[in-house]
Amino acid sequence: MKELSGGLHWRLMRGEDIPQVSAIAAAIHEDFFEDDAVFIERLKLYPAGCMVLEGEKGLVGYGVSHPWRRFRIPALNTLLGQLPADADTYYLHDIALLPEARSGGAARRVVAMMAGQAMRDGFATMSLVAVNGSPGFWQKQGFSAADVPELGEKLLSYSSDAQYMMRELSSA
Repeated sequence: MKELSGGLHWRLMRGEDIPQVSAIAAAIHEDFFEDDAVFIERLKLYPAGCMVLEGEKGLVGYGVSHPWRRFRIPALNTLLGQLPADADTYYLHDIALLPEARSGGAARRVVAMMAGQAMRDGFATMSLVAVNGSPGFWQKQGFSAADVPELGEKLLSYSSDAQYMMRELSSA
């Protein structure tokens, strides 16, 4: 896959990456703990949506995405069991970069890669839950906040500032 500045490149996640992915998640998302089992299951259910950012000294980031249902969000630290047969959106479960991997375009690049995968799979939208003051970043990636009152309680289980966001995809 295309190399980024500093010798970083995105590649598909492998099972042996899970310990480093979990360590990155723990360092970045202190308030959003997820067991290794969550990453293992997402990789098993949808390997095309699981990527890692690799540098000379190892992994410095990851991205996890998969088909899901629009206007619904998986609970944190929960196994899915299976992907829904009636999936109608491409869900960005998580993107996390260690500080040394930020500001070089790596996050933008993985979002573009995920959008490409979503379009190849025939999805017209992507969705996510924005946390930690990240809505501004997501807006720059083409996402906008969606007002879905029935998600209120579930969003609060993420954080008080969590927002459900969507992006329309086009084949252009």
